[in-house]
Amino acid sequence: MTRNSAKSMAFPVTYDVRLLFAVLFLVGIGLVMVYSASSAVALDKFKSDAFFLKKQALFAGLGIVSLVVCSHIPYRLYRLLAYPLMLLGLGLLLAVHIPGLGLSAGGSLRWLQFGSFSFQPMEMARLGLIFYLAYSLSKKQASLHIFSIGFVPHLVILGFFCIALMLQPDFGSVVIFTTLTWLLMFIAGVPLKHLLSVMVPVLPAGVLAMLMADYRLARLLSFLDPWKDPTGAGYQVTQSLIAFGVGGFWGTGIAQGHQKLFYLPEPHTDFVFAVIGEEMGFWGVLFILALYATILWRGYRIATACEDDFGMLVAAGITFALALQVSINMGVCLSLLPPKGLTLPFLSYGGTSLMFNMASIGILTNIGAQHARHTRKI
Repeated sequence: MTRNSAKSMAFPVTYDVRLLFAVLFLVGIGLVMVYSASSAVALDKFKSDAFFLKKQALFAGLGIVSLVVCSHIPYRLYRLLAYPLMLLGLGLLLAVHIPGLGLSAGGSLRWLQFGSFSFQPMEMARLGLIFYLAYSLSKKQASLHIFSIGFVPHLVILGFFCIALMLQPDFGSVVIFTTLTWLLMFIAGVPLKHLLSVMVPVLPAGVLAMLMADYRLARLLSFLDPWKDPTGAGYQVTQSLIAFGVGGFWGTGIAQGHQKLFYLPEPHTDFVFAVIGEEMGFWGVLFILALYATILWRGYRIATACEDDFGMLVAAGITFALALQVSINMGVCLSLLPPKGLTLPFLSYGGTSLMFNMASIGILTNIGAQHARHTRKI
């Protein structure tokens, strides 16, 4: 897989209208659904039903700015910054353990607190890992078939990220980072036998890590049969399923749902998809899926049309990361996957996630614009 990477780094940006339409439409729906899902909770806790909406609207504005800025930054610049960005992401993951900086929520240290501003470093770390893998794998194209060159160094770097995530602990992100790394190595051309060689020790270790923590085991058991303990370990999932059941084909109507009224936990973050299912119904869910499919399709087209390996792998990494996040969140809400605290891109409340996801779309836009210089259609 040899591609020409000697082009100039500077070029005018051509916006991908289909990609931007899907993203901005999702952000707009997200603002509506965040208000609908959070108004009762916000009124109860903060005496203002628009508390979360105002913050989400602010971050949506900042996210649009980050999208525009990143769309004008030549993506090849990230090749030069691959190692610094990777180290920055890893450092931020470890910084949560610094007294006064780390913010604990739900028994885990996954946030950094700077005054009144909180920041989730996992988002930056994931992007840093994508840049590192894209740079390293593209640079070693001729040697990827060598185990000690094409596989081991990337496994070691992944190991550092996984250790930092387990210390929080955040087992779900470990699964995402590992899956993303394996996918990018496979796309780049690392032999399948190398990728499969570590599955024998890794899979038992993953099972052991799950069994050693009571809360992880409880999540697994509740996923297998949430109705066995509907008021305990299976409470979140059963309430989510009830929301989808009540919504039916046409939904109850925007702001007319009941599960968000202190029945469904985290209705504006992890389980906003369940609120959408209740209020927008089956057809509303299909529309949301169509918008996500458009984003993933455009990401795929940009990646496959890219002129050089680095840009192709960055585009593929961003696209796969979004696909994994969407699949896991929806899978949890529909009881297809074990519970994992993960937001739904562009729809869930959360400033860090929204801004980094929109910045990622800006990077995708820039990669697509490079190809648009030489052909009218991707």
